[in-house]
Amino acid sequence: MRSKLAVHQFLALLLCFLLIANLTGCGERNVPPPTVPLAPVVFEPLQESITKSYDELFGIAPKLEFTKAQIDRMREFQDQSKKHCSSNFENRARDYEKQMDTAQSELRRRTRDLGDAERKELHCEIQSLRLKKNRAETLAKQAIPVAYDNRLAKLDLIEFWPAELQQIRQEIKDGTHLNRPFGDVKDIGFREVGKGQEDDIKIGQDAVREMKQAGMLPPELEDENVKNYVTELTERIARKSDLRVPAKVTVLNSREVNAFALPGGFLYIQRGLLESVEDESQLAGVIAHEISHASARHGHRLMRKATIASIIYQTAQIAALVLTGGVAGIGTYYALQYGFYGLGLVLSLDLLGVSRDFELEADQLGVQYAWNAGFDPAGFTRFFDKMATREGYVNGASWFRTHPPFYKRMVHTQREIMFLPKKDNLVIQSTAFERMKFALKNVTAKAHEDEKKRPSLLKPEEDCPPVDMKEYKPGESIESLCPIPSAPAASSKAGKSDSK
Repeated sequence: MRSKLAVHQFLALLLCFLLIANLTGCGERNVPPPTVPLAPVVFEPLQESITKSYDELFGIAPKLEFTKAQIDRMREFQDQSKKHCSSNFENRARDYEKQMDTAQSELRRRTRDLGDAERKELHCEIQSLRLKKNRAETLAKQAIPVAYDNRLAKLDLIEFWPAELQQIRQEIKDGTHLNRPFGDVKDIGFREVGKGQEDDIKIGQDAVREMKQAGMLPPELEDENVKNYVTELTERIARKSDLRVPAKVTVLNSREVNAFALPGGFLYIQRGLLESVEDESQLAGVIAHEISHASARHGHRLMRKATIASIIYQTAQIAALVLTGGVAGIGTYYALQYGFYGLGLVLSLDLLGVSRDFELEADQLGVQYAWNAGFDPAGFTRFFDKMATREGYVNGASWFRTHPPFYKRMVHTQREIMFLPKKDNLVIQSTAFERMKFALKNVTAKAHEDEKKRPSLLKPEEDCPPVDMKEYKPGESIESLCPIPSAPAASSKAGKSDSK
């Protein structure tokens, strides 16, 4: 018992240190703005290329004629842009904190002689600054790095994919692709991917019970149309997978764009994910990925002395304290839900110990399961690409920040798609999916109304003026936050050289 407690305390202290370091930073950073390293004739088409989707870029990359030197210079530019953009918002967050400290000092100094109107005005000012600080930190630590890492991955794709593609075609031609791990796709359901899955059921049950008792799970979504659709889709994919235990899916009424699996076939799909997917193949890809974690027993294989539930509980408690300044009395769920980073941080696979190799394995198996169930396996790639470029996903950005590098993950997935036997009439969209999305609109509208009535740790003062915060909206490019310098530094002579 003492050993187990020591493990929990160590994990708790370690996470607390990491969270505090991540959120507070280490003093002001002034990173100079980048200079455009290429002539417009090269820079503009290369910049346009890395804003394309992975699907499109896989198709056109072999035809592009950028040199390695040009790609390297663009890579340096993107990396410098990331540092400059992130540092701007880190500094902005510190400025908000200083303003907040000043306002709080005034509130303490004048607390006895403030009238109701003046007190409310100060409360609203502090609340506004608190929200702005949180938003700036979220952009600096999550959204901006994800966006630029995505750009860097696409530069890698432009440089390396043509050679990768030739290798893939050669492996298909000589049949060596059949020798890859899990290459026996015609035997899905009869092969042994994770032996002993039945032993995980009790572990999953205990984890679910502990999480519910701790009040850590958002409420379940009640709409029968949505629940039945997600359940039927999950069961359809599970039947065509290597999962040997019943899939037990729960839809959570949370705005978090996330899904996660616990040992024993316990899957959780969150409302925010259902809102974000654009077609059935995207949703099928994510569900298939989570089923893969359960069928390959990733959670069990990485458990040591502490149970998954206890790790989650420890990290949830600390996250609640750190993210809300120590005020977690209204419950861990609300602390997380209104702490901007959301439940996805606490339930990220990284905190559960899932390695990057296991994540790549789940990508491969997930593609196979979606394909075997009759869905377009590229749906997962399309959803990944969509989420990597929208700020709304920072609630679950741990999916990106703790997972394999984008390029490796996308090429690994594309390789598997190309290795799969061809199938006709793979499903991308369905009327059942569209009916679910229609029913979900009412659920979302009601949830938004209910959220306004719930206590918010970040907005305890009601009826304050709207907060004008810098946003990074779905569909926008990262340049909406950090514009590209207007003029290239390269001379016309260098520009001609670059364009060759």
